[in-house]
Amino acid sequence: MLLLLVITSCSEDNRYSGMSDDGPVNVEPDVLTPENVRSYMVDANATAETVALFYNLKMLSKTKYLVGQQDAFTGFYNNAGGESDMKKATGKDPALLGSDFMFITDDQNDGTPSNWFYQQEQIIINNVKEAYSKSMVNIFSWHLREPFEGETFYTSDMTDQQKQQAFTSILPGGVNHDYYKAKLDKVADVFNNLKDNNNKLIPVIFRPFHEFDGNWFWWGAAYCTPEQYKQAWQFTVQYLRDTKNVHNVLYSFAPDNSYTTSGNYLSRYPGDDYIDVLGMDNYGDFANGNTNAVTSANNKLKMISDLAKQKVKIAALTETGFRITSGTSPINGFFTNNIYTAMTANDVELAFIMFWGNDENGYYVPPEGQSNTPDFVQFANKAESVLQNTVPDLYAAP
Repeated sequence: MLLLLVITSCSEDNRYSGMSDDGPVNVEPDVLTPENVRSYMVDANATAETVALFYNLKMLSKTKYLVGQQDAFTGFYNNAGGESDMKKATGKDPALLGSDFMFITDDQNDGTPSNWFYQQEQIIINNVKEAYSKSMVNIFSWHLREPFEGETFYTSDMTDQQKQQAFTSILPGGVNHDYYKAKLDKVADVFNNLKDNNNKLIPVIFRPFHEFDGNWFWWGAAYCTPEQYKQAWQFTVQYLRDTKNVHNVLYSFAPDNSYTTSGNYLSRYPGDDYIDVLGMDNYGDFANGNTNAVTSANNKLKMISDLAKQKVKIAALTETGFRITSGTSPINGFFTNNIYTAMTANDVELAFIMFWGNDENGYYVPPEGQSNTPDFVQFANKAESVLQNTVPDLYAAP
């Protein structure tokens, strides 16, 4: 059920004042309306469906959250194929499909039908269209290869010189800036041609340069200053929106889980004019089932939830999970207790959660027949959980 109640006026006295390690966090009461929604979005000229998605996700987060998975239509435990592993377990597809530009923007994608990378591009695009036809939401991450050799996004595979120069090289005036613009041209081409059967653009969430507070990616905190990170983000948005006329995108900010205060979380924040979704990736706090760590995860999600209320943005748990392999045992109550508690305690409002993708050797979402499948099914059946069969019409204005 989609909650459509909004409060259109408020006074200073009606603000909710929460506390963080930084001190009071003023949280504005609801001010979002169908009429003013564009003023809170990155793209004031976004398509009507994209505007509706922003509004409806914000409203949905007050009572529910979408349950999603990366590569749900192509990633299967034991390479089982067929229906998504989530559907095998619950009878329903996820409400959110995660995709990646990694193969699409690879240097080896030459755009010819026989090219493997181009074939992956077509599969991804078709999956996005299928998800949209099922009223699901689509979100893209981007594991962009480094601009020197174009072979990896992990700093562990790069030389010291590459690690120190890669990010600054894509900034305006950098030696690889034109290379980066060419990659954005490809991204824009995909976004501008994502259309449904009625030739209308499909809205998507875009989550580039994620987990930037860590140093495992070449856009990590050790390899660029906060101002350089902000500059790259702002250029990316301006180039897609203003130069390439991309108007079907919501932009998601998504560090990993190192930030415990709003001040730290916003240290590389490019500004309200460039962000629609305040996200956080968090695997670490769920890695051992520790109660204190789950509380820590909830505190961090409370922080971004309060910031999203203050800034009139969407909050989300943009990546999480615990991977089960032949040598790993499930954590008891991982979904129904640990994940659910972190997402819902203390009036946290999140629009969605995305579990990472399953593959031949491991899973984040248990398919049918696993020892922790009942735990996931119980989580999926929570009153707050939305899977594909109960997703409301998120693309129509109320």
